[in-house]
Amino acid sequence: MRKSQKAFRILFADDHQIVREGFIRLIDNAEGLEIVAEAENGLEAARLAAELSPDLTILDLRMPKMDGAAAAAKILESNPGAKILLLTSFATAAEVKTALDTGVIGAVVKDSSSDTIIRAVRATARGEKFISPEIAAAIAEQRLAPSLSERQKDILRLVAKGFNNDEIADHIGITRHGVKAHLAIAFERLGASSRTEATSLAFSLGII
Repeated sequence: MRKSQKAFRILFADDHQIVREGFIRLIDNAEGLEIVAEAENGLEAARLAAELSPDLTILDLRMPKMDGAAAAAKILESNPGAKILLLTSFATAAEVKTALDTGVIGAVVKDSSSDTIIRAVRATARGEKFISPEIAAAIAEQRLAPSLSERQKDILRLVAKGFNNDEIADHIGITRHGVKAHLAIAFERLGASSRTEATSLAFSLGII
């Protein structure tokens, strides 16, 4: 495709070819936007961003070899002024918030309308912050999430993997009674009445 001096030069990364083709067609057909390179994983995206210095890098959040958040951090480490827009299939608050904290300025849900996608691309290419309402709501909800200690989070992660209290105690080096005490506190703070409910709530709130 012929380059335009006025168009924003964009690098697009997604591990699914069909998704890449659809988004690239959508963006390339928009006035003032031009895809100059594509990548199928985060590692390749970080390398191309360093080589090409695009005006905007669009990264799928979930990719092999290096996910979008990690790729964004790598890109921003070498180029703090880089403009990055994250794409996600769902509002994953914890991962997106981590990326935003590193300097990513945009995040949009993949199934947004074409108009919303293009608005997000244009805004972030200009250096303006753009966060999908669904993602903003998920991040706000996470900020309101109950506070758990790192030990309590570790125990809930093991519960989610199917460990019983004795196995958890052996794994993290505390007594079985200690495990029960931490779980009791976690249950109370989460408002949960069972192990399944506690892990489900903790996961949905981005705590574990």
